[in-house]
Amino acid sequence: MSYPESAPVRRPAAVLSATTVLLVMAVAALAYAVVDLVVLGGTVDAFRSAARDTSASPEQINDVVTLLRASAVLAAVVAALSAPLLAGLALGLLTGRNGVRVATWVVSGLGLLAGCCSAAVVVGERAAPLQLGSDEQALAEVLGLLGDAYPSWWIPLNAGLSVAQGLGYLVVALLLALPAANNWFGRHRSTTPTAPPMFPPAAHQPPYPPPYPPR
Repeated sequence: MSYPESAPVRRPAAVLSATTVLLVMAVAALAYAVVDLVVLGGTVDAFRSAARDTSASPEQINDVVTLLRASAVLAAVVAALSAPLLAGLALGLLTGRNGVRVATWVVSGLGLLAGCCSAAVVVGERAAPLQLGSDEQALAEVLGLLGDAYPSWWIPLNAGLSVAQGLGYLVVALLLALPAANNWFGRHRSTTPTAPPMFPPAAHQPPYPPPYPPR
């Protein structure tokens, strides 16, 4: 006996759009990690060259270089790890699993917070440079050279990426909250048809006649 196959449920445009945004963000994160490490070498060389003309000691210059390298490597590692995470969430959303949608909301909230904090740090560094005491003027002098050591397009790129990251997470969260997405993730599909019982129920049998009384 053959059973009619259920028609496949089409993914709503909101889910496909959220998936696309996550995949684009994953590619951008991976590209940022590569560019960050590529830019690091030239930035360190430019900083060392400019720091020679200051009153900072070689130890202070090396400390700032270590801090510069550690922050760049940490940013690259975080970006590289976020790329497969975002790609995995995007592919998981296509399966219609509500747990993946909840995980995407959590990641979007954390990513939105991180993007806002990153943008605030970049703006704060430009608006209010670090102020140190009079006994640490040499260190303040070399720290002031960090912004100029980067390529001219690097800091604006970071600020733009931070804003784009926050907007991307916000868009994904809103798309997954639309009614069409709710219907998609809240559906209950049966993947296998229900088979009929192996043996049909027995037909109604009349009651047995009472036994003959003993003679």
